[in-house]
Amino acid sequence: MTAAIHTPALCAAPAAKRSLFRRVLAAFATRRERQALLALDAALLSDIGLTRDQALAEACRPIWDAPTTWHR
Repeated sequence: MTAAIHTPALCAAPAAKRSLFRRVLAAFATRRERQALLALDAALLSDIGLTRDQALAEACRPIWDAPTTWHR
C-alpha cells in the first residue's frame, strides 16, 4: 500500500478557504485512497475493522463526498 496521500500542505487550510486547485487535488487524493481500499484483501480489511461491503460502499462514494476531518 502507498504512503498517506494527504500532506500538511493540502490539509492546512479549512475546506472553505482552500483554493480550487487544492480542493481538486484533495478530491483526487480521496479517489486514490478509496481505490487503494478496494485493493485490500479480506484479511487486511479485517485488520482495519472493515468488511468488503463497507469498503465497496466507501469506494463508490463521489470524490467530493469526504468527511471534513479528511480535509483539515
